[in-house]
Amino acid sequence: MRFFIKLLFVFLILAGVAAAAYKPVKESWAKRNKIVWRTSSVEQGNIVSVVNSTGTVKPKLRVVIGSFVSGPIKELFCQFNQEIKVGDLLATVDPTLYQSNVSRDEASLASREADVFRVKAQLQQAINDEKRAIALRTEDETFIAQAEMDKFKFARLSLDAQLKVADTAVSQARATLENSQANLNYTKILSPVDGIVIERKIDPGQTVAAQFQTPELFIVAPDMRKEMHIHAAVDEADIGWLKQAQQKQYPVTFTVDAYPEKLFNGTILEIRLNATTTQNVVTYPVIVSAANPDLDLLPSMTASLSFQVDHRDDVIKIPNAALRFYPSAKQVRLEDIPILEGQSKANPSNDQDEAQQSEKSLSAQDRTQRRKDRNRRHVWVAEGDLLRAIEVTTGLSDSQFTEMVSGSLKKSDALVTGIQATPVGPARN
Repeated sequence: MRFFIKLLFVFLILAGVAAAAYKPVKESWAKRNKIVWRTSSVEQGNIVSVVNSTGTVKPKLRVVIGSFVSGPIKELFCQFNQEIKVGDLLATVDPTLYQSNVSRDEASLASREADVFRVKAQLQQAINDEKRAIALRTEDETFIAQAEMDKFKFARLSLDAQLKVADTAVSQARATLENSQANLNYTKILSPVDGIVIERKIDPGQTVAAQFQTPELFIVAPDMRKEMHIHAAVDEADIGWLKQAQQKQYPVTFTVDAYPEKLFNGTILEIRLNATTTQNVVTYPVIVSAANPDLDLLPSMTASLSFQVDHRDDVIKIPNAALRFYPSAKQVRLEDIPILEGQSKANPSNDQDEAQQSEKSLSAQDRTQRRKDRNRRHVWVAEGDLLRAIEVTTGLSDSQFTEMVSGSLKKSDALVTGIQATPVGPARN
């Protein structure tokens, strides 16, 4: 009996100790497992919205210089990257055949001109004979018969026609000579523009054949120090933004891998209409103009572009991480749980294809309204151990912040962006 009394006494003591320690242990456990929210502050300032794309650096103009005549390259006076002027001699085609053609045609022209001189002399003789016959017949018609007079007349007319034929032959010979002289001049390959030789496709001794198409010998890029073009492919969804940016003359910034720490500036020169479709993705070519005084931009470089499409000055800026945060129902106040349920019903599936299919089933008016409603968002602030929702209407965004169009947020308000990770290991004092 005493044993049971002692045992009961021990149990009572242990129960008292447990009861006394329960509250501190509970508080310590709750404190240890309390959620620590990761927050980010609301800021006030400027927002610049950009559309990013990649493009290829190209010269403003590529002038292809070819050869009009065929033959082996006799001399080459131009090298890669050489700066040239209008009229500079770049190369020569062997002129031997073309020089001989000129000599032949000069001799032919001389022969035709001599023939004209001969026919003129004969014509003058026929004219004189006809005049004497007319004079004699005027004195006495019996001196010369009418048949003889006809011979004089038609001999003159025949020589007059021969003179016209000879003059035509001279014109033909002169044209043939001019053609041969032009071909001889074409053996000298001259530059039609000022620029830099970015490609040379021939070597000395190489034979060019121009019978079927003009062979390309050099490619010259004029005005590379003044202006270069960046050809970018921009998604169709962003073209509307870029048209507004072009009208407002917003700047374009870009970098190239050769100078990763240097920022280049440009402007939208042209938005072309010849769209390209690749795997159902439609893109439009956008041409950006940029100065290149130091020749840092070279043809075929890859540029990473940022098109400024809009900006806001001195607005309340919500951190994008706060807009992406989505708490669970047990972490929010009881009155804010319907907000989470409403968001779940608005998007019951995370499957992107199913969401797109759902939007395709809507009318155009409903789709427009739905996209406008997407700007109505909720952010969360800590209120005790739970979170409270604040409704905001968003506007322009950049990589870190989004403009608040309407809402009750103020500068320096702390918005929840996530849960801080619990440190691993024993706690340190």
